[in-house]
Amino acid sequence: MKKRTKQVLELLKEEYPDAKCELEHETPFQLLVSTILSAQTTDKKVNEVTEKLYKEYPDLDAFLTLTEEELAERIKTIGLYKNKAKNIIKMCHQLKENFNGEVPNTMEGITSLAGAGRKTANVVLSNAFGVPAIAVDTHVFRVSNRIGLASGKNVEITEEQLMKELPKKEWSLAHHLIIFHGRRCCYARKPDCGRCIIREHCDYYKTLIKANKAVKKTEKVSK
Repeated sequence: MKKRTKQVLELLKEEYPDAKCELEHETPFQLLVSTILSAQTTDKKVNEVTEKLYKEYPDLDAFLTLTEEELAERIKTIGLYKNKAKNIIKMCHQLKENFNGEVPNTMEGITSLAGAGRKTANVVLSNAFGVPAIAVDTHVFRVSNRIGLASGKNVEITEEQLMKELPKKEWSLAHHLIIFHGRRCCYARKPDCGRCIIREHCDYYKTLIKANKAVKKTEKVSK
């Protein structure tokens, strides 16, 4: 692991000692459902919906009693709820028919399910089964490329680069650390560089410093 990468991870560990999956769940099935629901939606909003949903429908057998329309009604405050309801109901039947009602613990198995791509699979594998994985969501994509841990033009390339950059044993924790930093400091529109604990190791911050120096130099010359 590169010296800078190691320093970034250590600083993030100090800043976010409680970094973990923020989707509330009790079983691999609930985590799978929540992760599918979380696409283009905040974890907070998903948790608000699933708190009641999982009390009424805690497992696969309970979900199989729901129609697509009934599930859609229960998750309608979440973005893309109709399409998500359709995928989740289909996914439930796939679990019953193809996996004996159990959530598979492989990338191939999870991505064969409706509504589940690599990001969903990595979240479930990492948090439900303890498999080292890096789930590249919007926060991981933005922050890792902003810092300079990766330089990928899409989430697939970014995932590959992070897997090479980070030790396998650090993949899952690094994923949570980067997400926490993206949600609490390195915002999409206006990152709070002033209080960023890793700014001295960040490519984006170094670019800002250079730009500010160039502006000051230009202003000085113009005077």
